[in-house]
Amino acid sequence: MWEAYLKGFKAYLQLERSMSDNTVEAYLHDVGMLRDHIHDSYKGVGVESVELEHLQSLMAAIFDLGLSAATQARVLSGVKSFFRYLTLEEVVKKDPTELLDAPKQKRALPHVLSIEDIDKILAAIDHSTPEGTRNHAILETMYSCGLRVSEVISIKLTNLYLDVGFIKVIGKGNKERLVPIGDNAVKHIMLYRDHVRSHLAFIRSDSEDILFLNRRGSSLSRVMVFLILKELAQKAGIDQDVHPHTLRHSFATHLVERGADLRAVQEMLGHKSITTTEIYTHLDRGYLRQTLENYHPRFK
Repeated sequence: MWEAYLKGFKAYLQLERSMSDNTVEAYLHDVGMLRDHIHDSYKGVGVESVELEHLQSLMAAIFDLGLSAATQARVLSGVKSFFRYLTLEEVVKKDPTELLDAPKQKRALPHVLSIEDIDKILAAIDHSTPEGTRNHAILETMYSCGLRVSEVISIKLTNLYLDVGFIKVIGKGNKERLVPIGDNAVKHIMLYRDHVRSHLAFIRSDSEDILFLNRRGSSLSRVMVFLILKELAQKAGIDQDVHPHTLRHSFATHLVERGADLRAVQEMLGHKSITTTEIYTHLDRGYLRQTLENYHPRFK
């Protein structure tokens, strides 16, 4: 019966929760871990008979494997969603995950590039090639708008409103948001669109509305953007580990450092909770002290 419930759970995540394919696969993998654990340790226990002790046993087994607190929390999230679905479908009368505690996670501060480092990365691009023109447009757009890599590779031509300085992006859970875009990014997008993309010999039918394409006329993969950025960072002589999310962190940090309203940054990043955005207030203690010196009447 597990497989039938997993099939229904998948449809629930896709249709009712509007989750991305990657998140759906992760949740199904997590519930698969629970299924396998119960098959191995509690023979004869079906989906309808799962209790708190079975779930605690799973979490203990995952902990013993040495998985990080973040991974443990993700598994728990997947399992909780599964039993929420089973409760809605009245397969189980009581949700056994209600009393299951999540592991404590350390809130790691993200790596951030300086503005000088970002300039070095952009300067390392070979602008004599079509790919260089495209890559400059991609990185300018990611830093200008604070986009996730999945968002930048799925930007549509029909979602560009460059004349008014906005683009529409599709974020987590297929949620759309309008994001302001800076003049530099607009300039490089137009250079790429009008002088490189328009001259591609072939564009696949499923990529006709996608802005950033590879030389074969297909949309780029996330891995490709990662490799592009990693190679440029190495050419620029930047020692730290640089990946696409580093540009997003840098975007948010540079805004907060200069006094941007946290709610506005939350909206631009597409964060569901302000708590997620608040991490950027911890990145620059000097900025916080300067704020007090400038504005607090007793801080002199």
